[in-house]
Amino acid sequence: MIDFYSLSHVPQQKPVTNNLSRITYDVSPWLSTIAYILGRNFLLPLFFRQVRIAGKENLPSTGPIILAPTHRARWDSLLLPFAAGRYVTGRDLRFMVTMNECQGLQGWFVRKMGGFPVDTRRPSIASLRYSIELLVEGEILVIYPEGDIFRDGLIHPLKPGISRLALTAESSNPGLGIKIVPIAINYSQPYPSWGDDASINIGKPIQVRDFIGDCIKKDAKRLTSKLLSRLQQLDEPQSEINSSPFAEMPNS
Repeated sequence: MIDFYSLSHVPQQKPVTNNLSRITYDVSPWLSTIAYILGRNFLLPLFFRQVRIAGKENLPSTGPIILAPTHRARWDSLLLPFAAGRYVTGRDLRFMVTMNECQGLQGWFVRKMGGFPVDTRRPSIASLRYSIELLVEGEILVIYPEGDIFRDGLIHPLKPGISRLALTAESSNPGLGIKIVPIAINYSQPYPSWGDDASINIGKPIQVRDFIGDCIKKDAKRLTSKLLSRLQQLDEPQSEINSSPFAEMPNS
């Protein structure tokens, strides 16, 4: 996860257009189709006993979205596309990842699936602008706001980068209508193993434009606080989550 300390250098008043960045990480149609089929029908159903989902009605059908999930295991990034990806929203998820996750064969796969790297120590202007471009184009961007994997079941302090990015994109493009969707992901064991359960609780979206004021630092603090509160509410035990077999998950 990225903490965007250099966001203050991104122009705040000029609309972001597609020619501001020279980097692109397009989703490979053939590879993503194969990955979805294998994941939906084989990998995830065989690994998990069941996956429980609540709140899919909270996913906006159009417009730019930032999914802000808790991070409990590496399985998170495999489950999210089936809870909020193309079979639910009609769009692929664009994951922001660290440079280390884009090395070698894994990196090739991540990039072909639409993920893109950001240097956590020195995020470049090009990569930050590319993130904003994706939002301007109405894509779904995934950023883990806690910044790392935590297996203790607690919501940890959120990094301000997700709020700064959203506010920068919205203020640079008035009327864009970015929404941040909080998501709580949990497993029946801290280290998921074969036959365990998973739950995904999708919360109501937060309108970014409601937090735009005169100072982006203060605005980001308020937005981050709101997101933290929503995640804490979603992460509480959900006794009324409807269970469904994994194979029915995308259409349940």
